[in-house]
Amino acid sequence: MKILSIFGTRPEAIKMAPVVQALAREPAIQSLVCVTGQHREMLDQVLRLFDLTPDFDLGLMSHNQGLNRLAGGALCALDSVLEDVKPDRVLVHGDTTTAMAAALAAFHRRIPVGHVEAGLRTYHLGQPFPEEMNRRVADLCSDLLFAPTPGSRDNLLSEQLEGQVFVTGNTVIDALQSVQRRLDADPDLRAALDAELPQLDPRRPILLVTGHRRENFGEGFRNICEALDQIADRGDVEIVYPVHLNPNVKGPVTAALAGRPNVHLVPPLDYLPFQRLMQRSHIVLTDSGGVQEEAPALGKPVLVMREMTERPEAVHAGTVQLVGTSRAAIVNAVSRLLDDPVAYAAYAGRINPYGDGQACRRIVDCICGRPMQEFSPLQSPPAASAPRRPAGLDALLVRD
Repeated sequence: MKILSIFGTRPEAIKMAPVVQALAREPAIQSLVCVTGQHREMLDQVLRLFDLTPDFDLGLMSHNQGLNRLAGGALCALDSVLEDVKPDRVLVHGDTTTAMAAALAAFHRRIPVGHVEAGLRTYHLGQPFPEEMNRRVADLCSDLLFAPTPGSRDNLLSEQLEGQVFVTGNTVIDALQSVQRRLDADPDLRAALDAELPQLDPRRPILLVTGHRRENFGEGFRNICEALDQIADRGDVEIVYPVHLNPNVKGPVTAALAGRPNVHLVPPLDYLPFQRLMQRSHIVLTDSGGVQEEAPALGKPVLVMREMTERPEAVHAGTVQLVGTSRAAIVNAVSRLLDDPVAYAAYAGRINPYGDGQACRRIVDCICGRPMQEFSPLQSPPAASAPRRPAGLDALLVRD
């Protein structure tokens, strides 16, 4: 069976790398990787970390390119790859423009699609934009839908899509656990990574900030910067912000915050240094999707600078709070966690609802047609979650 995994950004690579590694261990599977490469530097460091060499590298990155240019270029380039490779199945991940274009290109050629991290929804096409539309298109084109949580499964079932739905857990937890084991086992590596940020005062708690969402461009980022400026005035916290390279992010953030002694605007961090920084952090302030899943697994309180999230499970579990982009809301939420140990303890260390480190094994079992015990965030799986086998797998691999 020939499987072609397609991804293009660093977050996709992080979550697909352990899937590709699991596929490579299957004797019956020929695993191939195609990257679209629009986030070149950030993508390459993840490929090196997980020792992955793409079979196809489309190099679609161009300066400040629009979504239509990216989507159109991806569709045309991927169509040529699909024509040459003729895979039995395509795997895509998540909600990027690459995932949407790859799923659509495979659908047009009647190639079965497996969607990793299927079923996430806000049911608001503008939040996040364009990710909400992208993941819906990918789900519609897919015959195997790998839902990370029971909630995402319920979303898919309510939409009555034709694909089969399996709850696998999120592959980001597989990747996270692999990297954390490496960090925990190597004190010299931890020390070397810490030395990359020597300016941090070890006596102060770290507020780790990530922010790059399109829907926050403009006023949203101005509010975020004003909030960080006010938090910095406290003088008792180290703010570390790995600033995205997009000029719509880098420009306003640098203009507003550069020069503050306890605000550290650093270039985007490789995955391993970022994981170490997240280990060291006291609070995480983000608009990222993946960080909402990773930080709770490390026992870190997460404040999300969005009005709604497609990952509500951690909100319900009490490890994540939505604060939007209001300056006052951000300042108040961060201050409460810094000043109130009881409030902090209520967020930190709760159960992570996103995975158990076995998502990739479940996905490969589904692809191979083997029975699979679905993921449950409960301590003991419910009796109803008996092993399931994909139905009619052989028929799915027959094309016109």
